Order: sequence, then structure tokens, then C-alpha cells
Amino acid sequence: MAAARILAFEEIDSTNAEARRQADAGEAGPLWITSTRQSAGRGRRGRAWETGRGNLAATYLFTTALPAAQAAQVSFVAALAVADLASAFILAAPISLKWPNDTLVDGQKVSGILVESGLAPSGRLWVAVGCGVNLATLPEASERPATAFAPHMATLPPTPSEALNRLAEALTQWMAVWERSGFSAIAAAWTARAHGLGAPCTARLATESIEGIAEGLDDDGALRLRTASGEIVRITAGDVFF
Repeated sequence: MAAARILAFEEIDSTNAEARRQADAGEAGPLWITSTRQSAGRGRRGRAWETGRGNLAATYLFTTALPAAQAAQVSFVAALAVADLASAFILAAPISLKWPNDTLVDGQKVSGILVESGLAPSGRLWVAVGCGVNLATLPEASERPATAFAPHMATLPPTPSEALNRLAEALTQWMAVWERSGFSAIAAAWTARAHGLGAPCTARLATESIEGIAEGLDDDGALRLRTASGEIVRITAGDVFF
């Protein structure tokens, strides 16, 4: 895999939005796009994403011949890379992953991942993997309990540049695993760090909420949820609360 270049901004609307613009202009990647500030950062399901001072906002752009459904598995690949980043600096608190791609520190959300894709001018699929990581500061407004690296470290947290270098290294390693061994290897590594498997949870979908026991990943990354009636429901999109 070719080494990724880095395109850095002081302020931008959104690193994912810039990735789309770059892809539409013919940029094939691999390319990291990062910014000190985002004026219109976005998270999953249309939510705003706040990039506080000293935090990391970065998007990895690449192109692939994979179909869109399979390329979306990179969400789990990126989650493993962010978990490795957290583990490199946080030694005194447990690091876990909540479906589909949230990294938790001591049960609290420390990052968010947003994957978007589209058709590149070359006819291949471009994929943008947006990663927001709370390094120094917590968000002022958060739907669920959130934290940052700083409260769990005895020293200063990494700078965004230091964090990006470590994240890029980890993502390169996990991308190689995915390409070499397929999604089953990624699913196994994700499951080993999973938060809440075997526990009751509620999946909030677009039109309903489903309660059950989180049993694990399906072959495509869907969450298997066993309801009180014993039925297995596949959750492919939505929010899961434990």
C-alpha cells in the first residue's frame, strides 16, 4: 500500500466534505485530510460533530474496486485503528468498541467515525473515512457520556499531529489485515474488544426501537440482536444503547 500524503488546513468546513471535493476533482488517494478547526463537522446520522481545541479531525481518502457494501466494512477497520491509538496513550482505563465503530474509554465515547463514498471520475469507488477523536477536550454538548484522552492520562495528551501519525500507522496495519485475510479477521479483532456483547441493549432505528441481547457480528458486520421471543434481528443501521 502506498504511503498516504497529508493535506492540512487551519480551518475548514469539514474534512469529509473536503475529501468529497478532492475525490470529485480526481484525487485517488491515499490521502489524509486534517484540520485544526471544523466549522461544519459532521457525525453519523446527520449529527453535528464538535472538534474542540486540541482534538483530532482527520479523514482518510482512498479509492477501491470493491463494491460499496463491502467497502463499508472499512468502518470496523478504522474503529480498530482508533482503539489502537487510544491504547497507545491511555494505560489505566479499559478501551472497548461499541457497534458499529465508537471507541470507548472506561465506557465513555472518545471518538466518532463517519464513512462516506461515491463514484470517482475514474469509475472506481472513492471512500472517505472521517475520524474525530477527543484528545484534549470534551464536547460541550453530547447525546451520550463522552470523554477525552486527557482525563485518563498522567501526562499531556498527544497533539493532533502526533495522534494522526499514530492513527495513520495503525490504519495502514489494519487495512493490510483486511486486504490479506478478509473481513472475518477484522470481525474477530473487533469482537475481542467489543463492548456489551451478551448484554441487553436497545437499537434505535429510523422508524422503531428494538430491544434484545447483542449477540455479535454477522458476516457483513450487521449486529445480531436476539429479542425476547428468540428471534434474531439483523441491525444494519441505527444507534445501539446498552
